[in-house]
Amino acid sequence: MQSSELPLLYVKDISKSFNSFQAVKKVSFELYPGEILGLLGPNGAGKTTIIHMLLGLTSPTSGEIRIFDLNPEKAKDREKILNRMNFSSTYVAMPYSLTLRESLMVFARLYGVKNSRAKIDYLIDQFELKEAADRPVRTLSSGQMTRLNLAKAFINDPEILLLDEPTASLDPDIADRTRRSLIEAKLSKKMAILYTSHNMQEMEQISDRLLFLQNGEIIARGSPGELVAKFRGESLEDVFLKVAREARK
Repeated sequence: MQSSELPLLYVKDISKSFNSFQAVKKVSFELYPGEILGLLGPNGAGKTTIIHMLLGLTSPTSGEIRIFDLNPEKAKDREKILNRMNFSSTYVAMPYSLTLRESLMVFARLYGVKNSRAKIDYLIDQFELKEAADRPVRTLSSGQMTRLNLAKAFINDPEILLLDEPTASLDPDIADRTRRSLIEAKLSKKMAILYTSHNMQEMEQISDRLLFLQNGEIIARGSPGELVAKFRGESLEDVFLKVAREARK
């Protein structure tokens, strides 16, 4: 995807080592307003580690990250960055003792959301959580928990949204509605979205560009169609299986 706008997110040669294991190796990319960028690769390719570095949960061993032209390594910049971002993952737990609605209210207050009750009602409706809204989080199904995480990710109308396998626990109908919500946010709000998934049809449907990671390195980049052509596959799923199986040899 070519853009005349400046990137919201700029990553240059980031690497991350854990003792002798190098999880990410000199990865570079940009993320532009109104773009969905997919991170594609088998388990252990480095996708989640990259997202954790962007969130400031772990620091790069080397390389540079700029978000909104700010440095996330600086405390004064990090707060400004996080106010304009959000994140969702199937694997993140919410406070079990609070109700679903109370959990969203906590995050609304953290982000200083105006008209927070109306915003929460809107998100509960959007992600079809009405029947669970006043139940304790500990009683939610995995699918409801996933939708709660997604609702939380939209609470502050982020300019950048980081999504780590956000539809993994959703049934096909709600997963499809979630994808449509993401595409609508991209188009109407110019939201920039970084996305990981093992659902190749999903990645093919919503991604403008893809980065194909293997063993911590980007081995290919381009639109879904360009990657299918590069690896001479019949579909993105075919490409993924070819590359993943080759990596295991």
